[in-house]
Amino acid sequence: MDGGAHCLARVKANHPGPFDRVRRLPRRDIVLDHYDRTRAHHRLEIRRLKTAAFAHLDHPDAAQALHVVRWRKDFTSGKPTIERAYPITGLPPGAATGTQLAAWIRDHWKIEDLLHHVRDRTFREDDSTIHIGRLPRIMASLRNLAIGVHRQDGHTNIAAALRRTACDHYRPLACLGLTG
Repeated sequence: MDGGAHCLARVKANHPGPFDRVRRLPRRDIVLDHYDRTRAHHRLEIRRLKTAAFAHLDHPDAAQALHVVRWRKDFTSGKPTIERAYPITGLPPGAATGTQLAAWIRDHWKIEDLLHHVRDRTFREDDSTIHIGRLPRIMASLRNLAIGVHRQDGHTNIAAALRRTACDHYRPLACLGLTG
């Protein structure tokens, strides 16, 4: 990219063309770039990362496709879960190590957990019937504002903060310094 920055974006199933191309890469022939095994929060988690140079993707400046597998076993329930993700990046091969890429992906998952999960679960954004013009983007911005105001006020549970705000609608305004 022009300014020296490189993107890291996750290719999802709602874009079937690029998703199928990245998902169908010959993963067995690709060398493992990163492996991490941790035990924390009553679970065992194993993360594996493979990278491949990739030139035929309908995404500007995409240079590599990544394959991330996150395997977790919850010790309380005993249930294993497997999550597969297919990020792409504009970084040329060899510009970042597998460990660096894995750290950046984990940072992205933190954003996903802190923002998008709240928008999906608490605000039920996926069930929204607003689909006209700029309204979906405006509503997403308002949801982000609400989440940010509550986080700034020290709340980690946004659903509980929203219930509390329903009883005292001046609370977010006071948090923003807009009331006395």
